[in-house]
Amino acid sequence: MRILLVDDDPAIQKMVQGYLANHDMRTSSALDRRAADLEFGADAPDLVLLDLRLGRYDGLDLLREIRSRSDVPVIVITGNRRDEIDRVVGLELGADDYIIKPFGLRELLARIRAVLRRRAAAPHGRQGSDAPRLCRFGGWQLDRQLRSLLSPEGSAVPLTKGEFALLCAFLESPQRPLSREHLLQATRVHEDIFDRSIDVQVLRLRRKLEADTNTPRIIRTERGVGYVFTLDVDWH
Repeated sequence: MRILLVDDDPAIQKMVQGYLANHDMRTSSALDRRAADLEFGADAPDLVLLDLRLGRYDGLDLLREIRSRSDVPVIVITGNRRDEIDRVVGLELGADDYIIKPFGLRELLARIRAVLRRRAAAPHGRQGSDAPRLCRFGGWQLDRQLRSLLSPEGSAVPLTKGEFALLCAFLESPQRPLSREHLLQATRVHEDIFDRSIDVQVLRLRRKLEADTNTPRIIRTERGVGYVFTLDVDWH
């Protein structure tokens, strides 16, 4: 297990590295974007701890860059309990969880283990080189490794983390009614933040897939049950 810590505070780097080493986790450190790029090029980590307040480089930009090329789990680190906007934006950009400075090392370890468990259990998580990567449905194409969605016309359609997780949940169980509870669990990242109605998330995804959200044909409401994805799905 290798953890990449991107933080410009040497004291935090030393503290985290020493603690995780005692729990069979090898940690490498990067002070900035360039060092993080080198770490990814040498050996992709199993999880990234990313400080959103890097000295000369915005951690949110680095998170965008990581998400554009990898689905590696990311826990973002923020330095202020009142800094809610950065935490929410980080989660929407694809972070899997967050922790606030100053944090306890036992809590950090618990969050790392929880994120890795969720990723291993998630049907759309990394499942080895044999797991199908591309999905086609009704002229659309989803690359779940890159988290990219192409419309039938070939245009890139951006997805938030919640929309991506929701779409994957539908694509893995096409033409089968899925309860709101099932879909909410599939899209939930952190209960403090994503405690919103699944109907709102479905509406946002419909706006990107449907020609007319008033008469949806792709994601149909099953009264008293939840929703059903109506198209045929082909995984490659």
